[in-house]
Amino acid sequence: MTMLFTGRIRPLSPSADDLVEALLVDGDGRIVAVGATDDLLALDPSAERVALDGWVMPGLIEPHGHPGTAAVLLSDRVLDLRPVVVPDAEGVMSALRTVIAASAGAPVYANGWDALLQRGLPDPDMRLLDGLAGSTPLVIVHNSGHSAYFNAAAAVAAGLDRSTPDPAGASFGRTADGELNGVALEAGAVERVAAPLLQAAQADIVELLGAHFADLSRRGITTISDLSWNPALNPAVDALRAAGRMPLRLRWYEMSRPGGSPAAHPAGVPGAEDHVIRQVGVKTWTDGSPWIGNIATSFPYLDTTATRGLGLEPGHRGASNYSADELHEIAQPYAAAGWQLACHAHGDLAIDETLDVYERLIVTHGLTDHRFRLEHVGAMRRDQFERASSLGVTVSLFVDHITYWGEVLVDDLFGPERGGAWADAGAAFAAGHRATFHNDGWVTPAEPLRNMAVAETRRTRSGRVMPAGSPVSRAQALAAHTANAARQLFSEHEIGSLTPGLFADLIVLDRDPLTVSPEDLAEAVVREVHLGGRRVS
Repeated sequence: MTMLFTGRIRPLSPSADDLVEALLVDGDGRIVAVGATDDLLALDPSAERVALDGWVMPGLIEPHGHPGTAAVLLSDRVLDLRPVVVPDAEGVMSALRTVIAASAGAPVYANGWDALLQRGLPDPDMRLLDGLAGSTPLVIVHNSGHSAYFNAAAAVAAGLDRSTPDPAGASFGRTADGELNGVALEAGAVERVAAPLLQAAQADIVELLGAHFADLSRRGITTISDLSWNPALNPAVDALRAAGRMPLRLRWYEMSRPGGSPAAHPAGVPGAEDHVIRQVGVKTWTDGSPWIGNIATSFPYLDTTATRGLGLEPGHRGASNYSADELHEIAQPYAAAGWQLACHAHGDLAIDETLDVYERLIVTHGLTDHRFRLEHVGAMRRDQFERASSLGVTVSLFVDHITYWGEVLVDDLFGPERGGAWADAGAAFAAGHRATFHNDGWVTPAEPLRNMAVAETRRTRSGRVMPAGSPVSRAQALAAHTANAARQLFSEHEIGSLTPGLFADLIVLDRDPLTVSPEDLAEAVVREVHLGGRRVS
Protein backbone atom coordinates (compact mmCIF):
# COMPACT_ATOMS: atom_id res chain seq x y z
CA MET A 1 0.00 0.00 0.00
CA THR A 2 1.26 3.46 -0.89
CA MET A 3 1.55 5.86 2.04
CA LEU A 4 1.67 9.65 2.16
CA PHE A 5 3.66 11.01 5.11
CA THR A 6 2.97 14.64 5.91
CA GLY A 7 4.68 17.02 8.30
CA ARG A 8 7.63 19.41 8.52
CA ILE A 9 10.18 17.38 6.59
CA ARG A 10 13.91 18.05 6.21
CA PRO A 11 15.01 15.73 3.35
CA LEU A 12 18.72 16.65 3.78
CA SER A 13 19.14 15.97 0.09
CA PRO A 14 20.71 18.17 -2.61
CA SER A 15 17.84 17.21 -4.89
CA ALA A 16 15.06 18.49 -2.60
CA ASP A 17 14.10 21.76 -0.95
CA ASP A 18 15.22 22.38 2.62
CA LEU A 19 11.66 21.95 3.86
CA VAL A 20 8.87 19.94 2.23
CA GLU A 21 5.35 18.96 3.23
CA ALA A 22 5.11 15.32 2.22
CA LEU A 23 6.72 12.04 1.20
CA LEU A 24 5.03 9.47 -1.01
CA VAL A 25 6.23 5.94 -0.14
CA ASP A 26 5.46 2.76 -2.09
CA GLY A 27 4.60 -0.65 -0.75
CA ASP A 28 8.25 -1.70 -0.69
CA GLY A 29 9.12 1.15 1.64
CA ARG A 30 10.89 3.29 -0.97
CA ILE A 31 10.26 6.98 -1.51
CA VAL A 32 8.41 7.73 -4.74
CA ALA A 33 8.33 11.53 -4.50
CA VAL A 34 8.78 14.45 -2.13
CA GLY A 35 7.07 17.83 -2.24
CA ALA A 36 3.73 19.52 -1.64
CA THR A 37 0.92 17.40 -0.20
CA ASP A 38 -1.55 18.18 -2.99
CA ASP A 39 0.98 17.40 -5.70
CA LEU A 40 1.79 14.02 -4.19
CA LEU A 41 -1.88 13.16 -3.63
CA ALA A 42 -2.43 13.81 -7.32
CA LEU A 43 0.12 11.09 -8.06
CA ASP A 44 -1.82 8.57 -5.95
CA PRO A 45 -5.17 9.73 -4.53
CA SER A 46 -5.62 6.38 -2.74
CA ALA A 47 -2.46 6.68 -0.67
CA GLU A 48 -2.93 6.19 3.07
CA ARG A 49 -2.15 9.45 4.87
CA VAL A 50 0.10 9.45 7.94
CA ALA A 51 0.56 12.75 9.78
CA LEU A 52 3.91 13.06 11.54
CA ASP A 53 3.91 15.31 14.60
CA GLY A 54 7.27 17.05 14.79
CA TRP A 55 10.28 17.64 12.57
CA VAL A 56 11.17 14.85 10.18
CA MET A 57 14.67 13.99 8.98
CA PRO A 58 16.48 10.91 7.62
CA GLY A 59 17.16 8.13 10.09
CA LEU A 60 20.50 8.35 11.87
CA ILE A 61 23.33 6.05 10.82
CA GLU A 62 26.01 4.82 13.23
CA PRO A 63 28.93 3.98 10.92
CA HIS A 64 31.23 2.52 13.60
CA GLY A 65 29.46 0.44 16.22
CA HIS A 66 29.90 -2.91 17.94
CA PRO A 67 26.35 -4.13 18.65
CA GLY A 68 27.34 -7.79 18.68
CA THR A 69 29.53 -7.19 21.74
CA ALA A 70 27.63 -4.24 23.21
CA ALA A 71 24.49 -6.37 23.43
CA VAL A 72 26.32 -8.43 26.05
CA LEU A 73 28.47 -5.79 27.76
CA LEU A 74 25.51 -3.45 28.24
CA SER A 75 23.20 -6.21 29.46
CA ASP A 76 22.38 -7.12 33.05
CA ARG A 77 25.01 -9.86 32.84
CA VAL A 78 27.73 -7.21 33.23
CA LEU A 79 28.20 -4.61 35.97
CA ASP A 80 28.11 -1.19 34.29
CA LEU A 81 30.98 0.87 35.71
CA ARG A 82 31.28 3.40 32.89
CA PRO A 83 31.96 6.95 34.07
CA VAL A 84 28.62 8.06 32.62
CA VAL A 85 27.01 5.72 35.16
CA VAL A 86 29.50 5.63 38.07
CA PRO A 87 31.42 8.94 38.09
CA ASP A 88 33.96 8.36 40.88
CA ALA A 89 36.45 5.79 42.15
CA GLU A 90 34.65 5.25 45.44
CA GLY A 91 31.47 4.34 43.59
CA VAL A 92 33.36 1.92 41.34
CA MET A 93 34.97 0.03 44.21
CA SER A 94 31.75 -0.03 46.23
CA ALA A 95 29.78 -1.42 43.26
CA LEU A 96 32.38 -4.14 42.70
CA ARG A 97 32.38 -5.23 46.34
CA THR A 98 28.58 -5.35 46.42
CA VAL A 99 28.26 -7.48 43.30
CA ILE A 100 31.08 -9.83 44.29
CA ALA A 101 29.52 -10.36 47.72
CA ALA A 102 26.21 -11.26 46.12
CA SER A 103 27.66 -13.51 43.41
CA ALA A 104 27.91 -16.68 45.54
CA GLY A 105 31.10 -17.53 43.67
CA ALA A 106 29.67 -17.11 40.17
CA PRO A 107 31.93 -15.19 37.76
CA VAL A 108 31.66 -11.41 37.90
CA TYR A 109 32.14 -9.29 34.80
CA ALA A 110 32.28 -5.51 34.82
CA ASN A 111 32.74 -2.91 32.10
CA GLY A 112 33.82 0.73 32.13
CA TRP A 113 36.92 1.12 34.34
CA ASP A 114 38.51 4.50 33.56
CA ALA A 115 41.24 5.88 35.81
CA LEU A 116 41.32 9.17 33.87
CA LEU A 117 37.70 10.02 34.61
CA GLN A 118 37.26 8.08 37.85
CA ARG A 119 40.24 9.62 39.61
CA GLY A 120 41.74 7.66 42.49
CA LEU A 121 41.22 4.14 41.17
CA PRO A 122 43.92 1.70 42.28
CA ASP A 123 46.20 -0.15 39.89
CA PRO A 124 43.97 -3.00 38.62
CA ASP A 125 46.52 -5.83 38.57
CA MET A 126 45.94 -9.44 39.52
CA ARG A 127 46.99 -8.86 43.12
CA LEU A 128 44.28 -6.21 43.60
CA LEU A 129 41.58 -8.29 41.92
CA ASP A 130 42.56 -11.43 43.84
CA GLY A 131 42.17 -9.41 47.02
CA LEU A 132 38.75 -8.17 45.93
CA ALA A 133 37.26 -11.41 44.66
CA GLY A 134 39.35 -14.32 45.97
CA SER A 135 38.23 -17.52 44.27
CA THR A 136 35.40 -15.76 42.41
CA PRO A 137 36.42 -15.14 38.77
CA LEU A 138 36.54 -11.38 38.18
CA VAL A 139 37.06 -9.61 34.84
CA ILE A 140 36.90 -5.83 34.38
CA VAL A 141 36.92 -4.39 30.85
CA HIS A 142 38.44 -0.93 30.49
CA ASN A 143 36.10 1.79 29.22
CA SER A 144 38.04 1.94 25.95
CA GLY A 145 37.57 -1.77 25.27
CA HIS A 146 41.30 -1.99 24.53
CA SER A 147 42.31 -3.63 27.80
CA ALA A 148 40.86 -5.85 30.51
CA TYR A 149 41.91 -6.83 34.01
CA PHE A 150 41.40 -10.26 35.56
CA ASN A 151 42.18 -12.26 38.69
CA ALA A 152 43.74 -15.71 38.98
CA ALA A 153 40.36 -17.44 39.11
CA ALA A 154 39.27 -15.71 35.90
CA ALA A 155 42.50 -16.81 34.20
CA VAL A 156 41.70 -20.41 35.09
CA ALA A 157 38.11 -20.03 33.86
CA ALA A 158 39.37 -18.68 30.53
CA GLY A 159 42.07 -21.36 30.20
CA LEU A 160 44.97 -18.90 30.51
CA ASP A 161 48.34 -19.51 32.16
CA ARG A 162 51.97 -18.49 31.76
CA SER A 163 52.34 -20.70 28.68
CA THR A 164 49.48 -18.95 26.83
CA PRO A 165 50.97 -17.18 23.80
CA ASP A 166 50.16 -13.58 23.02
CA PRO A 167 47.55 -13.25 20.26
CA ALA A 168 48.65 -11.44 17.10
CA GLY A 169 48.53 -7.69 17.64
CA ALA A 170 47.69 -8.13 21.35
CA SER A 171 49.39 -9.21 24.56
CA PHE A 172 49.05 -10.36 28.16
CA GLY A 173 50.94 -8.48 30.83
CA ARG A 174 53.48 -10.58 32.69
CA THR A 175 55.54 -10.36 35.83
CA ALA A 176 59.33 -10.43 35.79
CA ASP A 177 59.28 -14.23 36.13
CA GLY A 178 56.81 -14.69 33.25
CA GLU A 179 53.55 -15.20 35.15
CA LEU A 180 50.36 -13.46 34.01
CA ASN A 181 49.90 -10.19 35.89
CA GLY A 182 46.17 -9.80 35.23
CA VAL A 183 46.29 -7.35 32.32
CA ALA A 184 45.10 -8.05 28.75
CA LEU A 185 45.94 -5.53 26.04
CA GLU A 186 44.09 -5.17 22.72
CA ALA A 187 41.23 -7.10 21.16
CA GLY A 188 42.73 -10.57 20.81
CA ALA A 189 43.74 -10.75 24.46
CA VAL A 190 40.58 -9.07 25.81
CA GLU A 191 38.44 -11.56 23.91
CA ARG A 192 40.34 -14.49 25.42
CA VAL A 193 39.70 -13.20 28.95
CA ALA A 194 36.02 -12.47 28.27
CA ALA A 195 35.42 -15.70 26.33
CA PRO A 196 33.43 -17.46 29.10
CA LEU A 197 31.04 -14.51 29.31
CA LEU A 198 30.56 -14.28 25.56
CA GLN A 199 30.09 -18.03 25.22
CA ALA A 200 27.53 -18.20 28.02
CA ALA A 201 25.60 -15.32 26.47
CA GLN A 202 25.02 -17.26 23.25
CA ALA A 203 22.11 -19.13 24.83
CA ASP A 204 20.18 -15.85 25.07
CA ILE A 205 21.80 -13.91 22.24
CA VAL A 206 18.56 -13.41 20.30
CA GLU A 207 16.97 -11.62 23.26
CA LEU A 208 20.15 -9.70 24.07
CA LEU A 209 20.56 -8.48 20.49
CA GLY A 210 16.86 -7.73 20.23
CA ALA A 211 16.95 -5.56 23.35
CA HIS A 212 20.06 -3.72 22.21
CA PHE A 213 18.74 -3.10 18.70
CA ALA A 214 15.48 -1.79 20.19
CA ASP A 215 17.43 0.65 22.38
CA LEU A 216 19.44 1.90 19.40
CA SER A 217 16.24 2.35 17.42
CA ARG A 218 14.65 4.43 20.16
CA ARG A 219 17.66 6.75 19.91
CA GLY A 220 16.86 7.38 16.24
CA ILE A 221 19.39 4.97 14.71
CA THR A 222 17.99 3.23 11.65
CA THR A 223 21.27 1.70 10.45
CA ILE A 224 24.03 0.37 12.68
CA SER A 225 27.38 -0.97 11.57
CA ASP A 226 29.47 -3.46 13.49
CA LEU A 227 33.23 -3.16 13.09
CA SER A 228 33.96 -6.49 14.81
CA TRP A 229 30.99 -8.64 13.91
CA ASN A 230 31.01 -12.39 14.45
CA PRO A 231 29.18 -14.03 11.51
CA ALA A 232 28.04 -16.73 13.94
CA LEU A 233 25.52 -14.11 15.12
CA ASN A 234 23.79 -13.99 11.72
CA PRO A 235 21.24 -16.69 12.68
CA ALA A 236 20.23 -14.55 15.68
CA VAL A 237 19.54 -11.64 13.32
CA ASP A 238 17.59 -13.98 11.06
CA ALA A 239 15.48 -15.02 14.05
CA LEU A 240 14.76 -11.38 14.91
CA ARG A 241 13.79 -10.66 11.31
CA ALA A 242 11.47 -13.65 11.20
CA ALA A 243 9.78 -12.43 14.37
CA GLY A 244 9.39 -8.88 13.02
CA ARG A 245 11.81 -7.54 15.64
CA MET A 246 14.56 -6.08 13.47
CA PRO A 247 14.08 -2.29 13.82
CA LEU A 248 17.22 -1.26 11.94
CA ARG A 249 19.63 -2.22 9.20
CA LEU A 250 23.00 -3.83 9.95
CA ARG A 251 26.21 -3.41 7.98
CA TRP A 252 29.06 -5.52 9.31
CA TYR A 253 32.81 -5.92 9.10
CA GLU A 254 34.66 -9.08 9.95
CA MET A 255 37.76 -8.95 12.13
CA SER A 256 40.91 -9.39 10.08
CA ARG A 257 43.58 -11.78 11.22
CA PRO A 258 47.08 -12.70 10.14
CA GLY A 259 46.85 -15.35 7.46
CA GLY A 260 43.12 -14.78 7.07
CA SER A 261 41.28 -16.13 4.06
CA PRO A 262 38.55 -13.66 3.07
CA ALA A 263 35.21 -14.83 1.82
CA ALA A 264 34.43 -14.18 -1.82
CA HIS A 265 33.09 -10.67 -2.34
CA PRO A 266 29.44 -10.83 -3.46
CA ALA A 267 29.52 -7.70 -5.63
CA GLY A 268 27.73 -8.29 -8.91
CA VAL A 269 26.16 -11.58 -7.86
CA PRO A 270 22.42 -11.43 -8.63
CA GLY A 271 20.31 -11.50 -5.47
CA ALA A 272 23.32 -11.25 -3.17
CA GLU A 273 22.46 -7.81 -1.80
CA ASP A 274 20.37 -7.83 1.36
CA HIS A 275 18.97 -4.42 2.28
CA VAL A 276 18.74 -5.32 5.98
CA ILE A 277 22.03 -7.09 6.78
CA ARG A 278 25.21 -7.62 4.81
CA GLN A 279 28.96 -7.52 5.09
CA VAL A 280 30.68 -4.36 3.88
CA GLY A 281 34.31 -4.90 4.73
CA VAL A 282 37.07 -5.94 7.09
CA LYS A 283 38.46 -4.26 10.23
CA THR A 284 41.94 -4.17 11.70
CA TRP A 285 43.82 -2.08 14.28
CA THR A 286 47.07 -0.15 13.82
CA ASP A 287 47.32 1.14 17.40
CA GLY A 288 45.30 1.23 20.62
CA SER A 289 43.65 3.67 23.02
CA PRO A 290 44.87 7.09 24.22
CA TRP A 291 43.45 6.30 27.65
CA ILE A 292 45.86 3.44 28.33
CA GLY A 293 48.95 4.88 26.62
CA ASN A 294 49.25 2.75 23.50
CA ILE A 295 48.59 5.00 20.53
CA ALA A 296 51.51 5.55 18.15
CA THR A 297 52.46 9.24 18.16
CA SER A 298 55.43 11.32 17.05
CA PHE A 299 55.00 13.39 20.23
CA PRO A 300 55.20 12.19 23.84
CA TYR A 301 52.50 11.99 26.45
CA LEU A 302 52.77 14.74 29.05
CA ASP A 303 54.40 13.93 32.37
CA THR A 304 51.47 14.48 34.74
CA THR A 305 49.89 12.89 37.77
CA ALA A 306 47.38 11.25 35.43
CA THR A 307 49.97 9.73 33.10
CA ARG A 308 52.11 8.54 36.00
CA GLY A 309 48.96 6.94 37.40
CA LEU A 310 48.68 5.03 34.11
CA GLY A 311 52.23 3.77 34.60
CA LEU A 312 53.69 5.85 31.76
CA GLU A 313 57.28 6.99 32.07
CA PRO A 314 58.24 10.61 31.24
CA GLY A 315 58.52 11.02 27.46
CA HIS A 316 56.35 7.95 26.82
CA ARG A 317 55.22 7.30 23.27
CA GLY A 318 52.94 4.44 22.32
CA ALA A 319 53.64 1.96 19.53
CA SER A 320 51.71 0.35 16.71
CA ASN A 321 50.22 -3.11 17.10
CA TYR A 322 51.79 -4.15 13.80
CA SER A 323 54.66 -2.98 11.64
CA ALA A 324 53.74 -1.58 8.21
CA ASP A 325 54.83 -4.85 6.57
CA GLU A 326 52.75 -6.90 9.02
CA LEU A 327 49.71 -4.69 8.48
CA HIS A 328 50.13 -4.98 4.72
CA GLU A 329 50.39 -8.75 4.95
CA ILE A 330 47.14 -8.89 6.94
CA ALA A 331 45.24 -6.47 4.70
CA GLN A 332 46.53 -7.67 1.32
CA PRO A 333 44.25 -10.71 0.79
CA TYR A 334 41.15 -8.74 1.80
CA ALA A 335 41.96 -5.83 -0.50
CA ALA A 336 42.72 -8.26 -3.32
CA ALA A 337 39.32 -9.90 -2.79
CA GLY A 338 37.56 -6.55 -3.20
CA TRP A 339 36.61 -5.79 0.40
CA GLN A 340 36.61 -2.33 1.93
CA LEU A 341 39.28 -1.99 4.64
CA ALA A 342 38.64 -0.17 7.92
CA CYS A 343 41.54 0.46 10.27
CA HIS A 344 41.62 1.82 13.81
CA ALA A 345 44.32 4.50 13.98
CA HIS A 346 44.53 7.25 16.64
CA GLY A 347 48.14 8.45 16.72
CA ASP A 348 49.69 10.44 13.89
CA LEU A 349 52.37 7.76 13.34
CA ALA A 350 49.70 5.06 13.19
CA ILE A 351 47.80 7.15 10.65
CA ASP A 352 50.91 7.61 8.49
CA GLU A 353 51.61 3.88 8.65
CA THR A 354 48.05 3.00 7.67
CA LEU A 355 47.98 5.49 4.80
CA ASP A 356 51.29 4.07 3.53
CA VAL A 357 49.80 0.57 3.52
CA TYR A 358 46.58 1.78 1.92
CA GLU A 359 48.46 3.62 -0.84
CA ARG A 360 50.53 0.53 -1.57
CA LEU A 361 47.37 -1.61 -1.85
CA ILE A 362 45.55 0.96 -3.97
CA VAL A 363 48.42 1.17 -6.45
CA THR A 364 49.09 -2.59 -6.52
CA HIS A 365 45.48 -3.50 -7.24
CA GLY A 366 44.53 -0.44 -9.31
CA LEU A 367 41.70 0.36 -6.88
CA THR A 368 39.42 3.32 -7.56
CA ASP A 369 36.19 3.44 -5.55
CA HIS A 370 37.56 1.52 -2.57
CA ARG A 371 36.49 3.95 0.22
CA PHE A 372 39.06 2.50 2.61
CA ARG A 373 38.40 3.81 6.11
CA LEU A 374 40.40 5.36 8.96
CA GLU A 375 38.68 4.99 12.33
CA HIS A 376 38.74 7.47 15.26
CA VAL A 377 41.75 9.50 14.01
CA GLY A 378 42.07 11.49 17.24
CA ALA A 379 45.51 12.98 16.51
CA MET A 380 45.12 13.27 12.73
CA ARG A 381 46.69 16.44 11.29
CA ARG A 382 45.41 18.65 8.48
CA ASP A 383 48.06 17.43 6.05
CA GLN A 384 47.12 13.83 6.84
CA PHE A 385 43.43 14.56 6.18
CA GLU A 386 44.50 16.05 2.84
CA ARG A 387 46.62 13.03 1.95
CA ALA A 388 43.82 10.64 2.88
CA SER A 389 41.35 12.60 0.77
CA SER A 390 43.68 12.50 -2.24
CA LEU A 391 43.83 8.70 -1.91
CA GLY A 392 40.04 8.33 -1.69
CA VAL A 393 40.33 7.16 1.95
CA THR A 394 37.35 8.05 4.16
CA VAL A 395 37.45 9.04 7.83
CA SER A 396 35.15 8.45 10.81
CA LEU A 397 35.82 10.60 13.89
CA PHE A 398 35.07 9.76 17.51
CA VAL A 399 34.08 13.36 18.31
CA ASP A 400 32.39 12.32 21.56
CA HIS A 401 35.90 12.03 23.03
CA ILE A 402 35.67 15.81 23.32
CA THR A 403 32.47 15.58 25.37
CA TYR A 404 33.83 13.25 28.01
CA TRP A 405 37.65 13.49 27.85
CA GLY A 406 38.23 16.99 26.48
CA GLU A 407 39.91 18.34 29.62
CA VAL A 408 41.87 15.11 30.05
CA LEU A 409 43.24 15.35 26.50
CA VAL A 410 44.46 18.91 27.02
CA ASP A 411 45.51 19.01 30.69
CA ASP A 412 46.64 15.47 31.37
CA LEU A 413 47.69 13.71 28.19
CA PHE A 414 48.80 15.84 25.23
CA GLY A 415 48.59 19.59 25.90
CA PRO A 416 46.65 22.39 24.16
CA GLU A 417 48.18 22.00 20.68
CA ARG A 418 47.86 18.23 20.25
CA GLY A 419 45.08 17.45 22.70
CA GLY A 420 43.18 20.62 21.85
CA ALA A 421 42.96 19.65 18.18
CA TRP A 422 41.69 16.14 18.96
CA ALA A 423 39.08 14.78 16.53
CA ASP A 424 39.42 17.80 14.24
CA ALA A 425 36.26 17.30 12.20
CA GLY A 426 36.49 20.78 10.67
CA ALA A 427 39.90 19.93 9.22
CA ALA A 428 38.49 16.71 7.76
CA PHE A 429 35.71 18.54 5.91
CA ALA A 430 38.11 21.29 4.81
CA ALA A 431 40.30 18.62 3.20
CA GLY A 432 37.37 17.45 1.10
CA HIS A 433 36.21 14.50 3.19
CA ARG A 434 32.60 13.52 3.57
CA ALA A 435 33.43 12.69 7.17
CA THR A 436 31.33 10.64 9.57
CA PHE A 437 30.98 10.58 13.35
CA HIS A 438 30.47 7.65 15.71
CA ASN A 439 30.26 6.49 19.35
CA ASP A 440 32.12 3.14 19.14
CA GLY A 441 29.71 0.68 20.65
CA TRP A 442 29.56 0.66 24.42
CA VAL A 443 32.40 3.17 25.02
CA THR A 444 30.12 6.22 25.13
CA PRO A 445 26.32 6.23 24.93
CA ALA A 446 24.86 6.07 21.44
CA GLU A 447 24.14 9.78 20.97
CA PRO A 448 24.45 10.87 17.32
CA LEU A 449 22.69 14.19 17.90
CA ARG A 450 25.16 15.09 20.65
CA ASN A 451 28.01 14.12 18.34
CA MET A 452 26.74 16.68 15.83
CA ALA A 453 26.54 19.34 18.51
CA VAL A 454 30.02 18.79 19.93
CA ALA A 455 31.58 18.75 16.45
CA GLU A 456 29.95 22.15 15.93
CA THR A 457 30.96 23.68 19.28
CA ARG A 458 34.01 21.61 20.33
CA ARG A 459 32.71 22.05 23.86
CA THR A 460 33.14 19.55 26.71
CA ARG A 461 30.51 18.49 29.26
CA SER A 462 31.81 21.11 31.67
CA GLY A 463 31.50 23.86 29.06
CA ARG A 464 35.16 24.23 28.14
CA VAL A 465 35.93 24.90 24.48
CA MET A 466 38.85 22.94 23.06
CA PRO A 467 41.81 25.30 22.42
CA ALA A 468 42.60 24.03 18.92
CA GLY A 469 40.91 22.27 16.04
CA SER A 470 38.05 23.66 13.96
CA PRO A 471 34.26 23.38 14.17
CA VAL A 472 31.88 22.13 11.49
CA SER A 473 28.73 23.67 10.04
CA ARG A 474 25.26 22.34 10.87
CA ALA A 475 24.88 20.92 7.37
CA GLN A 476 28.18 19.05 7.74
CA ALA A 477 27.21 17.77 11.17
CA LEU A 478 23.87 16.42 9.95
CA ALA A 479 25.49 14.79 6.92
CA ALA A 480 28.02 12.98 9.12
CA HIS A 481 25.32 10.72 10.58
CA THR A 482 23.13 10.53 7.45
CA ALA A 483 24.28 10.86 3.83
CA ASN A 484 28.01 10.64 4.51
CA ALA A 485 27.60 7.59 6.73
CA ALA A 486 25.47 5.91 4.06
CA ARG A 487 28.18 6.50 1.49
CA GLN A 488 30.94 5.23 3.78
CA LEU A 489 28.94 2.01 4.18
CA PHE A 490 28.38 1.67 0.41
CA SER A 491 24.67 2.18 1.04
CA GLU A 492 23.96 5.58 -0.50
CA HIS A 493 21.72 3.90 -3.09
CA GLU A 494 19.41 2.82 -0.26
CA ILE A 495 19.57 5.23 2.68
CA GLY A 496 21.01 8.52 3.94
CA SER A 497 18.47 11.12 2.79
CA LEU A 498 14.77 11.40 2.06
CA THR A 499 15.18 11.18 -1.69
CA PRO A 500 13.07 9.41 -4.33
CA GLY A 501 14.36 5.88 -4.84
CA LEU A 502 15.74 5.50 -1.31
CA PHE A 503 14.08 3.74 1.59
CA ALA A 504 11.82 5.82 3.83
CA ASP A 505 14.05 5.46 6.90
CA LEU A 506 13.09 8.50 8.92
CA ILE A 507 12.83 9.87 12.42
CA VAL A 508 10.57 12.48 13.98
CA LEU A 509 12.18 14.97 16.38
CA ASP A 510 10.55 17.43 18.76
CA ARG A 511 12.55 20.33 17.25
CA ASP A 512 14.01 21.48 13.95
CA PRO A 513 17.42 19.82 13.48
CA LEU A 514 18.53 22.46 10.98
CA THR A 515 17.88 25.67 12.92
CA VAL A 516 18.02 25.02 16.68
CA SER A 517 21.14 25.79 18.71
CA PRO A 518 23.76 23.06 19.08
CA GLU A 519 22.76 22.67 22.74
CA ASP A 520 19.12 22.16 21.77
CA LEU A 521 20.08 19.72 19.01
CA ALA A 522 21.97 17.59 21.54
CA GLU A 523 18.85 17.40 23.72
CA ALA A 524 16.37 16.70 20.91
CA VAL A 525 13.82 13.99 21.67
CA VAL A 526 13.16 11.23 19.12
CA ARG A 527 9.38 10.83 18.96
CA GLU A 528 9.06 8.25 16.20
CA VAL A 529 11.28 6.02 14.09
CA HIS A 530 10.23 4.51 10.74
CA LEU A 531 12.18 1.92 8.77
CA GLY A 532 11.18 1.62 5.14
CA GLY A 533 7.98 3.47 5.95
CA ARG A 534 7.09 1.11 8.82
CA ARG A 535 7.03 2.52 12.33
CA VAL A 536 9.46 0.59 14.54
CA SER A 537 9.84 2.91 17.58
